[in-house]
Amino acid sequence: MEIKISTLSENTAKDGFIAEYGLSMFVEADGKKILFDTGLSFSAVHNAQIMGIDLTDIDYIVLSHGHVDHTGGLCEMLRRMNKEVEVIAHPDIWESKYTLRDGQTKGKFIGVPQSREELENRGACFKLTGESVHISEHIITTGEITMITGYEKIENNLLVKESGELHPDKLADDLALIIDTEFGLVVIAGCAHRGIINTLFHAQKLTGKELVYAVIGGIHLFRSSEERIEKTIAELKEMGTRKIGVSHCTGFHATARLAQEFEGIFFLNNAGNRFTLP
Repeated sequence: MEIKISTLSENTAKDGFIAEYGLSMFVEADGKKILFDTGLSFSAVHNAQIMGIDLTDIDYIVLSHGHVDHTGGLCEMLRRMNKEVEVIAHPDIWESKYTLRDGQTKGKFIGVPQSREELENRGACFKLTGESVHISEHIITTGEITMITGYEKIENNLLVKESGELHPDKLADDLALIIDTEFGLVVIAGCAHRGIINTLFHAQKLTGKELVYAVIGGIHLFRSSEERIEKTIAELKEMGTRKIGVSHCTGFHATARLAQEFEGIFFLNNAGNRFTLP
């Protein structure tokens, strides 16, 4: 199977493209065209146009979780597509999500910026479930990811508002895309808030396959301990990972360590990047 991935939005960009904090990728595999996340605002639409991608060809939209930097571009994307399209996500994307920065006493809203009704009026047909969704014979979503490792924790500044009070966000809506190929699993992550290794263990359990050929996307390590980074590297090696293309929330230090440890198979996956697997 051939997999084509075009990165439409990311924190950094190739010359001629717009960079914007967030993530969006256009995935072509197994006869399907899937938009994975939509970026923060207009960058995904803008960069898709530069790359010559026809947005009306999109078969499915998958949202990795309900944070604005992954969902903020959905309304503009739907407007440009001008058709009905299935949007696969976890029900908790509609939770009232906040972040609390150092020294702040009042949280900042970071959830989906438009209402469900507005997005449905634009053509979104939401399929909301905590279960894995089969998009094709070889492409599935993880659904809700089980947290197994002791070292992968959700940041305590990520919150949800319930009855006017802020509480820790369990980020049950965090999911990834799995492509099960003859050369191994390809796992595409938005942020991997529940841990990239937890995500990969979950992918292995769902598919019954052990070899993780590629890990692509955001792997939330930018505030992680040295212990978590080193254990992540060790597990990626144990899984036989052959390609690692990181984006967005991975962090400079963790990115540098991954580049050192996976020389020759590591790459920065920024906006404007196109690549084919295997």
